[in-house]
Amino acid sequence: MSGGMAELRDSGIMIQLAHQAMLKMGLDVSEVCKRLGITPELLTDRNLRTPHEAQGLFWSVMEEVSQDPNIGLHLGENMPVYKGQVLQYLFLSSPTFGDGLARAFNYQRLLSDASQASVEVHDGLACIVVDSVSELLGSLRHLNECMVLGLIGFFRYVTDGAFRPSAIDFSHSAPTDTSEYERIFGCPVRFSEPETRIHFDIQLLDLPSLHAEPELLQLHEKLASEHVAKLERQDVVTRVYKVFGEVLETGQVNLEDVASRLNIKSRTLRTRLAEAGTNFNQLLADYRCNLAKKLLSGTDESIDEIVYLTGFSEPSTFYRAFKRWTNQTPVEYRNSRR
Repeated sequence: MSGGMAELRDSGIMIQLAHQAMLKMGLDVSEVCKRLGITPELLTDRNLRTPHEAQGLFWSVMEEVSQDPNIGLHLGENMPVYKGQVLQYLFLSSPTFGDGLARAFNYQRLLSDASQASVEVHDGLACIVVDSVSELLGSLRHLNECMVLGLIGFFRYVTDGAFRPSAIDFSHSAPTDTSEYERIFGCPVRFSEPETRIHFDIQLLDLPSLHAEPELLQLHEKLASEHVAKLERQDVVTRVYKVFGEVLETGQVNLEDVASRLNIKSRTLRTRLAEAGTNFNQLLADYRCNLAKKLLSGTDESIDEIVYLTGFSEPSTFYRAFKRWTNQTPVEYRNSRR
């Protein structure tokens, strides 16, 4: 089925925290931002969600620019604590650390669509399994290590320093030199394990929160639910865009066909788009406009070919629509971008 799964995205707070760590480490931040297309606006956008698949490029650029074979460890070590977000408030207002963990993991999608962490308790031992619906976490050593350090730093913060890992398991193989792991984690670190795990004292699960507030907890849980619901509404927009990309060249793009490809009723799709604050015709116009701009400014495709690729039946219709969108003709737009 086409368009069945939305693109996985990560909270923009991750790139914003990484940016602060880069500055602290004295890295060539402008070079990193240039290579990754990160603008000052992105670094202040509280609603930013970045494509999860871009993690591969991010860590490749980070290693190249820093010339640091342990960049994931060092970025994680220098990253500020994840604060000022609803997951933090959910943790702090929960009665115990264990309760905060359980609640926060219900809403971990706020951190990343790919995140699938869980708590396991066996034979008097506790651990957090750092898992993902994506293959990237297991294949990218730097991402894995930075993520684990970020979690440990956050858990220390919400327990007022009480959280200490007793052992760390990584699913990736050991690098040649492991001395940095011993220094940074301060506990045994094992490699090539079936899963990435953070082991800790089971008694920490019952550690009372000094900030527990039952009334605030209800408010924060409601807020977290609303944030997740907002992401779910955005999912349908992403899925519709994906179908546009598959069928636009046919010229036959209507709500009924797109709904059918998504395996939902037309009425349901219309309702979900309304809940996301948009409608089918607006999405289609936005998609066509962005695609046309991209083709005009970034390629040498002929106007006739662009008319076809954007799903218009004839050039005159395309010209009128483009002028309406941009107040320029396609030729004027192309010339202004050269």
